[in-house]
Amino acid sequence: MAKEVFIPKLGQTMEEARLVKWLVADGASVEEGEGILEVETDKALFTVEANARGCLHPGPYKEGDVVPVLTVVATIGKADETFASGGMPMAKPQVAPEAAPSAATPPMRTDQPTAERTGKVFASPRARMTAATKGVDLEQVAPTGDGGRRIVERDVLAWLSQVPKATPVAAQMATAAGVDLRQVIGTGARGIITKEDVEHAMADRRPPTTDLGHVVEPSSVIRPPSKISERVPLQGVRGIIAERMAASVHTTARVTLLMEADATELVNLRERLKTRVEKEWGFAPGYNDLLAKIVATALRQFPYMNARLTPDAIERLAHINLGLATDTERGLLVPVIRDADKKGLREIGAEFRALVERARSGRSLPDDLTGGTFTITNLGMYDVLAFTPIINLPEAAILGIGRITPQPVMREGQIVARQMLMLSLAFDHRLVDGAPAARFLQYIKTLIEEPYLLVGA
Repeated sequence: MAKEVFIPKLGQTMEEARLVKWLVADGASVEEGEGILEVETDKALFTVEANARGCLHPGPYKEGDVVPVLTVVATIGKADETFASGGMPMAKPQVAPEAAPSAATPPMRTDQPTAERTGKVFASPRARMTAATKGVDLEQVAPTGDGGRRIVERDVLAWLSQVPKATPVAAQMATAAGVDLRQVIGTGARGIITKEDVEHAMADRRPPTTDLGHVVEPSSVIRPPSKISERVPLQGVRGIIAERMAASVHTTARVTLLMEADATELVNLRERLKTRVEKEWGFAPGYNDLLAKIVATALRQFPYMNARLTPDAIERLAHINLGLATDTERGLLVPVIRDADKKGLREIGAEFRALVERARSGRSLPDDLTGGTFTITNLGMYDVLAFTPIINLPEAAILGIGRITPQPVMREGQIVARQMLMLSLAFDHRLVDGAPAARFLQYIKTLIEEPYLLVGA
């Protein structure tokens, strides 16, 4: 009996994956454990392996398709079999069968008392609850329960799967204006329909007018062509970044605090550590390692910054899981050091390097990029002095690190050269007020200026 090959669920947050490349041709022989398909999630690239020995029969999915996890994408069986809908193989027919109606789209029963015919909608309690939660008009849903006489939950879910995704504002506008979302092209992340898309659809339905109020036929409207040099699909990591950054900007009450710290002692500490421990540790401690230790210590001291917002409460989190924003060829990724406050500098540095290596090679483990409670983003290596970082939802805040720059500073009545560092703390004012956030940032400044305070921390 043929074996089904499905997209595994790698990590709790993984819901779908994009098929990147079939590594084995249709009908080719494969061995168990052999890589057959390369898949991309919002986190990383990974290879789906054959779970049996035999001939591979890919399903109706092509490279670039996005499918939910646990979807059967191929079967492995005998050479004379082929993939059939539903995931089970069937023998290749010797004679072409007569065309038959698709099982997925059964013919409409003329005796079926639909809402359109009777004016009354019969639906199960679960169907009504799901429809109310998702804002679905049951009169638009075709029933399949009780022989086509009652709407059940699967009918509501099937209807939802056919409707394009739209932002809440766009959906409300479309409903009020009578715009069919299925006729609207979404330009948001992953093709989601935005408010602007609905407005454009509404404008297209109205004939344009001149300044004198005369109607101008759409065919006579001259629109200058836009020259496009390249189209970059909003998919994979890029699509996730676009979606989450927009969500952060539109949903948080973001405030950014700027504070300058004297990093001279931090620079001296790093130079001494490089000399003394590089050979033993196998790497030279960097500023990211030191700052991660400092921020983790500060979060333990100020637990209200290690929090997230729920619809009815602010939740302070028991574990300090520190995310470190990392630039990769696939886009911005945030590897997470778990329980960072309980780890020493050497352990933080070693773990951070392993996480970054996997992220940049596209081989992050399922939980490498999830579960963060606070994020650090450092652009100092690009000569950036200060910036306003975007909060990594659902976290309460993010710390931006700028370039360490020698500057003349007044000390005890004299002008001396010091290594100055600008810190940018962006926080969600819904969770924390300005003064508590400033105290947290001030403590980070103190640890940067007096890093010996980390001893025993």
